[in-house]
Amino acid sequence: MVFGLKIMGNCCCRWEPSVYIVSSNAKSDESPKPRKDDSKLPSNPKEVEDLRRDSAANPLIAFTYDELRIITGNFRQDRVLGGGGFGSVYKGFISEDLREGLPSIPVAVKVHDGDNSYQGHREWLAEVIFLGQLSHPNLVKLIGYCCEDEQRVLIYEYMARGSVENNLFSKVLLPLSWSIRMKIAFGAAKGLAFLHGAAKPVIYRDFKTSNILLDTDYNAKLSDFGLAKDGPEGDKSHVSTRIMGTYGYAAPEYIMTDPRLEGDYPIKGVHKAAMLAYHCLNHNPKARPLMRDIVDSLEPLQIPDEVPAQKINSSNCD
Repeated sequence: MVFGLKIMGNCCCRWEPSVYIVSSNAKSDESPKPRKDDSKLPSNPKEVEDLRRDSAANPLIAFTYDELRIITGNFRQDRVLGGGGFGSVYKGFISEDLREGLPSIPVAVKVHDGDNSYQGHREWLAEVIFLGQLSHPNLVKLIGYCCEDEQRVLIYEYMARGSVENNLFSKVLLPLSWSIRMKIAFGAAKGLAFLHGAAKPVIYRDFKTSNILLDTDYNAKLSDFGLAKDGPEGDKSHVSTRIMGTYGYAAPEYIMTDPRLEGDYPIKGVHKAAMLAYHCLNHNPKARPLMRDIVDSLEPLQIPDEVPAQKINSSNCD
């Protein structure tokens, strides 16, 4: 059975085995036309912070591009974690001597591909806005950004085990056991439930295994908020139902039986998980369970942690 329970409620790193996979599928079928307000998109850190002023709950660091060169070793190719429609993701390391007051931590640096398209800029800005106001254990933490000249960059916490997609299909990493798959599903569901139940609800719109990242202990965190949008509030109940993504595309883990399920698994637990997935895929969207109900259903299926012995070294970049 696939990880996929594909929760759908209403709504090659050379130095270590984990790899970020940023889906290469088209972000959206919509092709925004140039608008008269294009010039209103922020072009420097001050304008970004002015835009964030009313909703910014999390302080973000505005990095210079020169600082990012230092963090990534001048964007060395052997530090590339993955790539996709947005650009490339590099592993980096913030040292204490980079800037006074900054802690020494590994980070993931997501660099825009440089075409400076309106859509690309809007998706970059959406991540800054949403992750700058949301905080939850199951959402990836945005540490800062760079908005300098044509450069648009995002700096996240480093997730040592990369994406769920890579863990499912890697020929190098250990297969995921049933208990870890349930832990990942539970974490991802809690992240979505938080977004749907926030004071200002958020519709994620890009839920897929390449956007679920894992830390050393396989705690799942949602990433990539480029397609996210505000959900309904109060009497404003209408939201767009336009399908996002690439028409006709189906993720491999969604349509195939994953043969790499390691170890024993509880038959009753599998049956309950399968039934939950069945309800989540109801043809009638209004009949699907709410995310908070999915969280409640997944909680009893959790098994005590069993993290594989395969170690991840995230203390430095070399």
